[in-house]
Amino acid sequence: MSEAMRTKIERLLASYKSGALGGAHMPEDVHPPLPRDSAALLHYLTLGMCLNYQRNAYGLWLACTTTYADEETDWVFDPQKVVERTTEQLRSALLKHKVALQPNKHIENWQRVSGGIVAHGEGDVRCILAKNGFDIENIRAFIQSNKRDFPYLAGNKICNYWLYVLTQYTDLPLTNRAALSVAPDTHVIQASLKLGLISPAESKRSDVAELVAQRWQDVLSGTDLVPIDVHTPLWLWSRGGFAELEDA
Repeated sequence: MSEAMRTKIERLLASYKSGALGGAHMPEDVHPPLPRDSAALLHYLTLGMCLNYQRNAYGLWLACTTTYADEETDWVFDPQKVVERTTEQLRSALLKHKVALQPNKHIENWQRVSGGIVAHGEGDVRCILAKNGFDIENIRAFIQSNKRDFPYLAGNKICNYWLYVLTQYTDLPLTNRAALSVAPDTHVIQASLKLGLISPAESKRSDVAELVAQRWQDVLSGTDLVPIDVHTPLWLWSRGGFAELEDA
């Protein structure tokens, strides 16, 4: 890593730690007060994450929490109950508080992920994690090798961020955190461009997400940081309009 890039990253992290980038409340902070090792919390975070694609994350998780608090709709976070209900019942429940914005695709994805949890984990996400030794790299490989059963969740960006969220909000014994890459959404890509990690021409490439993930892997190799450590600072910095970074 060049000295100039090291300085930029140190300033970014210093600004994040001081609160200058915001982030006192992240989208996933809005969740029901469930035990951190419970299946209920795992299913809430997993099923909600499977729709966390090209939409406002704050709005999604608020809708999820409202849906969970509603006795008429809380069942949507139980995979076994989802597979036992009709598509129309699920559509009605997911649309009620706007967890689903697309009345067909979002419903299908929720059904398929619920079915995947039932088929591969006996209805409990924790079984899937345990079968893969709670190792982040193994879990990701398993989910991505079963893309049909885990649509959206199997995508590189969402899968990495889902696993990161599980390390932050649950007490499960997940290991191999270094295997997590940045989750290169639009904000992370734009912040990486701003830092000079990618060029303007590279930012327009069709494989820019994969490129950004690899660049962060390369630039942090040999340091005390792993790529997921910079995800939230990058996301907040871009979302906030690139505030001036503090001195490290």
